Amino acid sequence: MRSIDVHTHLLPAEIPRWSERFGYGGFIRLERKDACTARMVRDDGTFFRDVTSNVWDPAVRIAESNEAEVGVQVLSTVPVMFGYWISQPRQALDVARFLNDQLADACARDRRKLLGLCTLPLQAPDLAVEELTRCVRDLGLAGVQIGSHVGRWNLDAPELFPVFARAAELGCPVFVHPWDMMGQERMQKYWLPWLVGMPAEGAQAISSVIFGGVLERLPELRLCFAHGGGAFAFTFGRIQHGFESRPDLCGVDNPRPPRDYLGKFWVDSLVHDELALRLVLRRFGDDKVVVGSDYPFPLGEDRPGALIRSLADLPQAKLLVSNALAWLGRSSEGLDLDASA
Repeated sequence: MRSIDVHTHLLPAEIPRWSERFGYGGFIRLERKDACTARMVRDDGTFFRDVTSNVWDPAVRIAESNEAEVGVQVLSTVPVMFGYWISQPRQALDVARFLNDQLADACARDRRKLLGLCTLPLQAPDLAVEELTRCVRDLGLAGVQIGSHVGRWNLDAPELFPVFARAAELGCPVFVHPWDMMGQERMQKYWLPWLVGMPAEGAQAISSVIFGGVLERLPELRLCFAHGGGAFAFTFGRIQHGFESRPDLCGVDNPRPPRDYLGKFWVDSLVHDELALRLVLRRFGDDKVVVGSDYPFPLGEDRPGALIRSLADLPQAKLLVSNALAWLGRSSEGLDLDASA
């Protein structure tokens, strides 16, 4: 059975020198070493990450996904490209539109295998709503990827609610990816922002939409959180107990307990551990877990869905395909999911 991988990242093959265009720095560019390798570098010359051609070349990723029994990849930009810090809203929109147009072009290479999630200038919610509408209606993208926070706004911020409302109205899924991890000033060694900060960001994002009443007000909103929802599944007992013991602090925006929202959103399977995956399945439900690999980056799952496939007692068809279709809000028609193909 071929799977749907909802968590993969794509970059354009060439990225404009935004700092030259806008007159200030902080942007990422690609410095190509050769046809197959490049460096992601900030415009002040600070190194960010080495990448290979599978992050920008649709043909390479299609070949690799075929080898890994992945029928469909859902593409989204690398979170460092979100650009929520860009000071001028129209400039943030320019960057988002460029990334979204490039992503749509990549998906057009093979619509049976590649679906896209747009990015938005969330620091300007009115422009974000416009861009989301364009991407879904005009570009044919499947949904949207957002970060775990936008500057000082967590996902319960009233400013962001119109974006969620528009996504619900359009019927498009929302993938929430951690980024700009909390506490980085005390996590300078050992890759701790990615090992410790990212799970904390995931738990904060889920807690924010629950306590903030986003899911209460928009029950039809289809949210999926990366990396198994981060630390949320493992700290849920504390979160629920906190609500019960101090509703005066936790229940100020939504009187319903966190437990009421289990099974109301999706998470991906990227937890790297059998016991963790089994807890995630019990916590959120086996109809709310989807394959996510973080392809093509080193903290991802080398062979997408391998952990799920290794556990024969799990509902394979649901976890590999059906749950993702439900989150995407579409049927399998026109997708490359036939294992005999």
